[in-house]
Amino acid sequence: MSEQTIKIFDAEQMVVGRLGTKAAKAALLGHRVVIVNAEKAIITGARRTVIEAWKDKFNIRTSYNPRKGPFHHRRPDMVVRRMIRGMLPYPKPRGKDAFKRIHVYLGVPEEYADKEMIVLEDSRYRSLTMKYITVADLSHELGWRGPEVA
Repeated sequence: MSEQTIKIFDAEQMVVGRLGTKAAKAALLGHRVVIVNAEKAIITGARRTVIEAWKDKFNIRTSYNPRKGPFHHRRPDMVVRRMIRGMLPYPKPRGKDAFKRIHVYLGVPEEYADKEMIVLEDSRYRSLTMKYITVADLSHELGWRGPEVA
């Protein structure tokens, strides 16, 4: 088996959808994808509208046995990973293999701290006067009470 190349993306101030498309494509091409600072990625739109849409999504359950799913993640890294899964042909073996190659982290792990990170400048959210919410803020509103990440 050949050595896989690792693509490390820094998600700080990056729109999740644009980052996700690049990460999904790289994973489908056989690269190992690492996304760091997932909690600092942003979702565009008015804060209240985005939170209400996600809370509506959380009300979806099976009527006969809620323990059977669907399951909704609250942690920022899992939220981002699940968004990327929606961009892959997941039920098929090709999509499942690509999804296994994607790793998302809160903050920057020590093993990737000194490595060169890919920063997609065209995917960065330039105008901070526009409306957006970070994934960490969204997760906090959805009930995540995780540790603060520096």
